[in-house]
Amino acid sequence: MRITADTNVLVRAAVMDEPAQSRLAAAALLEADAVAVTLPALCEFLWVLTRGYKSKAAEVAAAMRKLAESERVLVDRPALEAGLSVLERGGDFADGVIAFEGRRAGGRIFTSFDRAAVELIGATGGETRLLSE
Repeated sequence: MRITADTNVLVRAAVMDEPAQSRLAAAALLEADAVAVTLPALCEFLWVLTRGYKSKAAEVAAAMRKLAESERVLVDRPALEAGLSVLERGGDFADGVIAFEGRRAGGRIFTSFDRAAVELIGATGGETRLLSE
C-alpha cells in the first residue's frame, strides 16, 4: 500500500501524545510500502510542532531529516533541503521551499517585503530582491 500522510498523521506519530491516534498513525506509516510526504505537510508539521508544541526548530529539523532518510518515504528531497537550509540559519522553512520551488518553476529572483527572508535566501545562494517603499 502506498499512502500520502496528512500532517496530523505525521504529528501524532512524532509526538505520541494521543495514545489511540498515535498508535494508528505509527502503524499506518510502518505498514505502508511507501509514504508520500508533501511539502505543504512538512510546512504544517514544522508550524504545529514549533507553535503548538513549543518544539525547538532544530529538533523539528532533525525529525524531518530522519523521516526523509527512510527508503519508504517519498519526499522532494532537494526542496526539503532548501527549506532546512533556511530554517537552520534562523529563517522560515516555507520561505526556503518557496524560493526553491520558484527557481525550479522558472522564477529566478526571490522577491519579498520580508527583509530577513531576502537576506537568508541570498545567504543560501539565491538571487533576491527586497521590495520597499
